[in-house]
Amino acid sequence: MMQPEDIIQQTAQYVKQTLQNAEGGHDWWHIHRVWTNAKRILQTEQADRLIVELAALLHDIADSKFHGGDEEIGPRTATAYLQSINVDAHVVEHVEMIIRHMSFKAGFDGLVFYSTEMGIVQDADRLDAIGAIGIARAFTYGGFKGREIYNPEIEPNLNMSKEEYKNTAAPSINHFYEKLLLLKDKMNTATGKQMAQQRHQFMEQYLQQFYIEVK
Repeated sequence: MMQPEDIIQQTAQYVKQTLQNAEGGHDWWHIHRVWTNAKRILQTEQADRLIVELAALLHDIADSKFHGGDEEIGPRTATAYLQSINVDAHVVEHVEMIIRHMSFKAGFDGLVFYSTEMGIVQDADRLDAIGAIGIARAFTYGGFKGREIYNPEIEPNLNMSKEEYKNTAAPSINHFYEKLLLLKDKMNTATGKQMAQQRHQFMEQYLQQFYIEVK
């Protein structure tokens, strides 16, 4: 039976290899940052470390955005991998539930599942969606999808349905109002909330400068 640390390190290698050609905002370095954030939060939050680290590592192993909108492919891929290395069934099930329910778009369905471990991984992922990194990722993905940076004629949609959110082709600046600026108040842990404050302020400063230059 592998030790938890061996499972984590083997999983990190698997993810790094699997995502070596991924889009820049959802590649190994995104995973590495989320994993690092999760470990930082674990220093002050009581939770199952193995479940948190595995979910952080595997949360974007097969993001539905890059697989025709198939929302089952991520949980399915993670589960198959963990079963292949004989991880305990209760750990596999918990990690699968976190991956299935932690995304921003999953929140449109209401709170279906929650655990302390999910709260930590969700915060770790959300921290990578805001601040300087979040800005870079928003424009990287917008460019990947061929979207405009900014169009003053297209207003942000603050009342989107899940389907509208999944299928939006709005300019990248709109994404700040439709998601990124909302994340600070959705943090689960005290540490996550604290880490989010400065990153949120940086985004607000960035937008102020953006509009100065646009005008």
